[in-house]
Amino acid sequence: MAEHFLVTGADGCIGAWTVRLLLDEGAEVTTFDLAANDNRHRLVAEGAPLNFRRVIGDIVDRAAVVDAMAGVDRVIHLAALQVPFCKADPSGGAAVNVQGTVNVFEAAVEHGISPVAYASSAAIFGPVDLYGDEPVLGPDALPKPATLYGAYKVANEQTAAVYAADEGLTAVGLRPFTVYGAGRDQGVTSQPTAAIYSAVRGEPYRVGYGGVTDFHYAPDVARAFIAAARVELDSPAAPAVNLRGHVTSVDDFVDRVRRITGFDDLGVGTEPLPFAHALSTAGLEELLGHIEPTPLDDAIAETARIVSASL
Repeated sequence: MAEHFLVTGADGCIGAWTVRLLLDEGAEVTTFDLAANDNRHRLVAEGAPLNFRRVIGDIVDRAAVVDAMAGVDRVIHLAALQVPFCKADPSGGAAVNVQGTVNVFEAAVEHGISPVAYASSAAIFGPVDLYGDEPVLGPDALPKPATLYGAYKVANEQTAAVYAADEGLTAVGLRPFTVYGAGRDQGVTSQPTAAIYSAVRGEPYRVGYGGVTDFHYAPDVARAFIAAARVELDSPAAPAVNLRGHVTSVDDFVDRVRRITGFDDLGVGTEPLPFAHALSTAGLEELLGHIEPTPLDDAIAETARIVSASL
């Protein structure tokens, strides 16, 4: 019998790619999101049927989350509000990102499902200058979030540790940074993807920040979450790990977009994002197995192809 996955926040970019990859495997998928929005699903599916069960509900509604989880085998929790939305509405951001995650853990305990794979973030780490001479931050480096979003993700990781100790729930947190690819159209770190979209459309665009970041291709991130939902540990635990991507400058990424698309009217800002970028992937492969990042040029070209085909 096929595995049955619940994917919360499934209508987002990572969620849509997760659903596509699971359906490609032949898994059964139930999605849980606030409204029915198939736009990203249709984009990344590229004509493949969207054979999943959709549940409309609010992650803040504990009963709705418990009901949605009934009958599933695996849980991937991606529902969250991103950096600008948390800043604009701190109470709402805390409700979705913190209370919503607690609701997922509670539902998993109630249904006896373990592990839960959930989205943490590289935003738990603050700007590089807060870490002095420490060249690379390991997975257990001290969190110093510079945003409410990052602070809420720290709370998620600490909450997961308490549920492991008190309830025997294993929860695996993954920390993506700059996720890019078809369907990435919201949030601060969506701007490099917006440069690809604009280049394909022949429209000038300027990424509003610069510096160095860690780029993670959305399908690679989806594969990591699927692997995390299948982790088997000897005892309950709450590991959280940094993902392996491509660390490079925003300038370099946009230069690649120019070269691959043939469109030159793209700009880059100068101020870096307030997140450390030199993150160790210690423990990642031991936990999830080897997931080779898609080469940057290949991923940019594939994103441009998918976006172009959708126009």
